Order: sequence, then structure tokens, then C-alpha cells
Amino acid sequence: MPETSQTITLRPAVLQWARKRANFSHSQLANKLKLKPEAIETWERSGEITFSRVNALAKHTYTPLGYLYLSEPPDDSLPIKDFRTRSDSPPQRPSPDLLETVYQMMSRQEWLKDEILYYGSTSLDFVGAFNLNSPPQEVVAVMNEVLQLKGGWAKTESNWTDALRTLRDCIDAANVLVFFNGIVGNNTRRKLDPEEFQGFALVDELAPLIFVNNADYKTAQIFTLAHELAHIFVGESGLSKFEDLSPTGCDHHATEEACNRIAAEFLVPTTELCKYWKACHHSSDPSKDNDTFKDVAINFKVSTVVAARRALDAKIIGRERFFNYYNQHKHKTWTGRTLNNARTGGNFWTNQYWRLGPRFANAVNHSLAEGRTTYTEAFKLTGLKAESFFKMPQKMGLHL
Repeated sequence: MPETSQTITLRPAVLQWARKRANFSHSQLANKLKLKPEAIETWERSGEITFSRVNALAKHTYTPLGYLYLSEPPDDSLPIKDFRTRSDSPPQRPSPDLLETVYQMMSRQEWLKDEILYYGSTSLDFVGAFNLNSPPQEVVAVMNEVLQLKGGWAKTESNWTDALRTLRDCIDAANVLVFFNGIVGNNTRRKLDPEEFQGFALVDELAPLIFVNNADYKTAQIFTLAHELAHIFVGESGLSKFEDLSPTGCDHHATEEACNRIAAEFLVPTTELCKYWKACHHSSDPSKDNDTFKDVAINFKVSTVVAARRALDAKIIGRERFFNYYNQHKHKTWTGRTLNNARTGGNFWTNQYWRLGPRFANAVNHSLAEGRTTYTEAFKLTGLKAESFFKMPQKMGLHL
């Protein structure tokens, strides 16, 4: 009998855990494995399964093979704070895609910290320089100073993608690692779901890191980037997903509320909004709100819902007017997303610019050239195969 056809007995709870963590029903997993659902149900009761099916189960549920041989299900909770949850709701179970992405970013961060320490660099003063009660205007003033951004910078950008690139580059230049990706690594079959998360921040005084889910809308990505940057400045790591921007009825974490306020002030400063609103003579007629908030959104490169919320915060409009607009448009901006929005196509090296960033790619290249990093580690850190990795310096314009 071939070894792969031999039957072994594993722990039923572990086999069940592998299916559930991938969010598969018995029928869905059976379809993946080309089996009948009864076969899945049987091994989850008895633990009896063949070697070949163990391998297939690991592959299709993205479970490390060794985990399936454990005596009990491992702890697959998030290694960072989950700010997606409410006080009256249980924590969302993280998908294998999310967990793998978080651990990959943590690995990159730890690697870069070692590189920074090798060169004797010092801590970044702005990391954790504020707390949750700090006035947003004070935090934003320092953020702009650190990023070397001037007031009104967004209106000079021709579109949201250009604004996002400018903001990404300024944050990267301030020695904050920034990664955008809508898939797990470079695996186009494993798309990250923005309904599960939109971004996260890993706070560290040497190598702070921001990850933005690139499967989301560009307007949402800009807010996510600013929000996660706020996490760095208040010194709180965590995973984020924005249910809405309504000022009532939401039991968010205090950290998320503070970071939302900072991000909103950063993207649409109150004083600039008031000046712009007055200069443009925007109508007080609510029936014109589609055009009014679209105009504000274009100027500040945010979503129309963010534009409306900032008008409410600045007391330019009242709560009734805001909620009338918000209730009609919230699903167009913050919910109802599908994975078809993920930008996983296009030029491979353009994608790498967002997935790796030139600073991180350059650091890996330098370390490899100087013998501190092996080829195997370099391939793993970048997620590139050897052929692509060797093209990286030229394609991404890196300089040794």
C-alpha cells in the first residue's frame, strides 16, 4: 500500500478546527477536496484520515501541515489587539489570510529592526508621543512636521491614487514602513477581504509599520493610511475595520475613536475646510449635497461621507442634514465592497512598489550584498522567486 494511502488517526477537534478556521462548511471543503461531505464528517468524528488527505486538507485550508498532528487545536488568535470588535460582540475569528499577513509583516519588522540596530540608528521620537486624549490639532501639527507636508497638499494632487502615493512616500521617508497589498504575499488566488479588515499598525520605536488592505476603495485606503499613522503617533498597535463614521450609536474602542478624530483632522483640517466652504459659496440647500460633498471630497481627496462628517464636526451643517446624507450613502463608501475591487492585476513591478516599497526592498538588497542576509531569507522577506528578485534593483530603481 502506498504510504499516502495509509490511514492514520488524528485528533478530530484539530481536523474540525482546520476546516472552521478557513470558514468552510463540510460541503465547501468536500468540493475543494473532490469528496463527499460525509467523508469530511466521518474523519471529524473519528479522526481517521489518510496521509494524502491530511496533505490536501493542509493545502486547501492554508494550515501548516504540522498543526494537523497536534494533540489539540493551536491558539490562532491575533498577535495584536483587535479593534474591530464591539463590547457586545465576540471577537471575529481571523482568517488564515489575515493571520499570515500579520505574521509576515511582523517578520519584516523584526528583520528591519536588526538592520537598524546594526547601523546604530536611534529611536523615532514621534512614536507614541501622544495619548488618546491629545487634541487632534496638536497631533496633526506634529504629523505634518514629521512628514514635511504643507497645508492644502491634497488639492494639488490630480486624483486619489496620486494623493495616496504622495502620502505613502512621505510616511516612508519618515522611516515608517508602509505596505499595501490586496492579496497574501504575491498569491493572486488569496485575496484579502476588506470586509474582514482594512489595515493595521505595528508600533515600534525603531521600525513602526503600517499595512493597508489594497483590496479596498482608494478613498477608504487614504483614510485607513491616515488612521494607522495616528496609531503610530499614539503608540497603540492594532487591527482596524471601520464600520461607519456615524457620531452616534457606535460603541467603538477609545483607541479607534481617537485615531479616527486624528485621521479626520489630518485629512480635512477644520480651518481649511471652513475657508474652502466659505470661498466656494457652497449651498445650504440639502438637495445639493451630492455636488457639495463631492466637491469637498475632490479637494481634500477623501470620500464624500468623510467630507460630510467633517462638515458636521466643523458645525457647518447640522446633524439632521448629515444623517440624511449619511444614511443614503454610507453603503456606497464603507460597505458593500466585493473582492472584485481588489487591484491585483497590472504591472508586476508597479504592484511591488506598493507591496514592498523601495526603502524596504533596498534594505534587503543592501543586507544581502553585505552578507548579513542569505538568499533564502531575502526571497522569503520579499516574497519573490529568485528570477524576479534579481531583477528587483533595476525594475524598482534601487541603488546599492
